Order: sequence, then C-alpha cells, then structure tokens
Amino acid sequence: MAFIKRQLEQVIRNHMFRGKAIILIGARQVGKSTLFEQILSAPMPEINDSQILRIYCDDHEQRKLLENANLADLSQLLAGKRIAMIDEAQRIQGIGLTLKLITDHFKDIQLLVTGSSSFTLQGQLNEPLTGRKFEYHLYPISTQEIYDDGGLIRTKQTFESRLIYGSYPDVITGIDNPRDILMNLSGSYMYQDLLTMEGVRRPVLLEKLLVALALQVGSEVSYSELAQTVGSDNKTVEKYVDLLEKCYIIFRLNGLSRNLRNELKKSKKIYFFDNGIRNAVIQQFAPLELRNDTGALWENFFISERIKRNHYIGHYCNTYFWRTTTQQEIDYIEESDGKMTAFEMKWNPKKGNTTFPKAFMETYDVKDSVVITPDNYLDWLH
Repeated sequence: MAFIKRQLEQVIRNHMFRGKAIILIGARQVGKSTLFEQILSAPMPEINDSQILRIYCDDHEQRKLLENANLADLSQLLAGKRIAMIDEAQRIQGIGLTLKLITDHFKDIQLLVTGSSSFTLQGQLNEPLTGRKFEYHLYPISTQEIYDDGGLIRTKQTFESRLIYGSYPDVITGIDNPRDILMNLSGSYMYQDLLTMEGVRRPVLLEKLLVALALQVGSEVSYSELAQTVGSDNKTVEKYVDLLEKCYIIFRLNGLSRNLRNELKKSKKIYFFDNGIRNAVIQQFAPLELRNDTGALWENFFISERIKRNHYIGHYCNTYFWRTTTQQEIDYIEESDGKMTAFEMKWNPKKGNTTFPKAFMETYDVKDSVVITPDNYLDWLH
C-alpha cells in the first residue's frame, strides 16, 4: 500500500478554480507535496501536463524564478499555464506579495502552495492574501483515512502500532523501518526552519525542552519548572514552546476556568501531534505491555486524532482540559455553540473512577460526557 487517500483531497478539488490560492500547511513529511501531486496526476477537463507549472523551492535555481518577481517576470513564467504548484513556499522571501500578484493578475491560473512552518509562511501570507486564499492544515495520517483505505480490520491491526510509532505516511505505508524514519524526522530536520530564525540559536535547548515535554504528556506543565529542568528562563521556554507549536510538533490545551472559584486558571497541558515523534524524542519504542506510559500515549493519541477529525470535517470548537485545586479533573473538553462535550480517556476502564465530577456537570452546559476506551474510540473519530 504505497498511498493512502487523504481526506482533504476532495475538499481541495472542490475549491479549485474559484479565483483563490489554495494553501496547504503542516509539518515536514506529512504528505503535502504528495497530496498535490495526486490531485495533479488525475485527469482534469481541458488541462494537460504542459499547462501545469511545478516549482520546488528547496531547489535554489527554481526558487530564483519567484524571488523579487515582477509582473513581467510572472507573465513570462506563467504563459500558457492553468495551474502553478509552489512547493515549500516559505523559502521565498516576500512570497506573499508574489502570490498576491498572481491571484490578482492571472485569474485563470490556480495556485497550489505548500509550506512547512506557519511562523514563516503564514506571517507572509495573512495580510497580502486576505480574502484571496483557501488554507488547509494537513496532519499525519488520520484514523479515518486508515479506515477509509483499509476498513475496520486494518484500522484495528495498526492501532497499537500507531500508539507507539505514530501515523506519518512513511511509517504507515511501511516503506522503511519505522524507528529509523522517526529518529531521522525527530532530529533537527523537523525544526530546521525554526533554527534559521533570529534569536533561536540554541538547538540543544530545543532538544532538552522536547524531551521534557514528551515526559510530561498528559500532565500539567509549568514554564518555570520546565525552565529549571532545561537550564533556561521562563521567557525563553515560553517562546520556544510557541515556536514548536507553530512548527506543528506540539499543541497546547489550556485549562477551562470560568465559573468555579477553585478551578485552575492558568494551567496548561502540552501534547504532540504524533505519538511516534513523541516516542522518538525520548527514544522509547517498547511494546505497550512493557511500558509505564501507556495511559499518556492513549490520551495523546485520542486527543490528536480528535483534532484531526474536527479540522477535516469543519467542526469548529474550543478545546480545553479541566482541573480544580481539589484534583477533580476532565482530560479533554470541546466547546461548540456554548455547549460542552467532555471526554475522559481510560486505557483500562476497569481501573479508576469513570464518573464525571458533579461540580463540572452542574456548572456547565454539557451536551455529552463520554469515557473513551480502545473499545469505543472509533465512534468518536468518524
């Protein structure tokens, strides 16, 4: 199985040739270029391959074609083209203004643009392309994509492997040893764009911080405690956490705090977008039965999969966890249209309390409350 159809494929097809650029963002190696190539390789009415321009900005010579380009340059470059795919566009200085020129002056040409790091790409795109783009986030392979590709049997067969090795395309398709793939991915390659930024000159600190975060998945994190652990200061740690989030390596959940006096008001948890990257950071690929962090892996897996699911189906919601000073807690909460859905993750539902705190249920407008286990998790990822 060399290719898994992505959920965004049809969404992107449906939005082509509407006079707007299509921007695909996400971490390195999640399949952005492959997705666009899959779209371009399929037959399209009245468009042949000679009418498709591909520019790969990792290549210096190709990158020069768009650097400081003016209308005359673009007219020559785009002559006879109907589609222009620009891969790794964040490598081009001022790319936002160049894309604006194309969308404004070459309205018959569909722009397809990928970028790996939102802190460089989106910073250049948001203002120049306001009202001129459709923007999508591509994640590692989702549970729904595996289900659509291989059905229930393959979804169940790959379940425990994905808890350990994650869901990057090369890992899922089994081209190489998953451990080797992940160790290469989790090194500086994953955040090399970050290291080129002014003020980010300590790759060793980044690596220490990632290890500290990996070991605290599912637990509240404190910037001051992290700073002590990695030998830095609060401000630097907070800055680096923010940048790692913008590289799509980690994401934050803030504590929900509105009504109860004893709710923790400034607490936060940090998760990884992919379990495999998390495990590679701490170099721990032992099977589940030999681990003492299975509960954390399960929590990280379900929440990240739920985020993928919500994004792909267009379910917009605020996300939180909840905890009080008396240690009452809920792992994960989604708020949509003022109503709450509360999730508690249990790898083994026979162990521990599976009821939801009365104080939370009486204080907030709770639409659903569900204990998520390996037996029912698929019901919440479709």
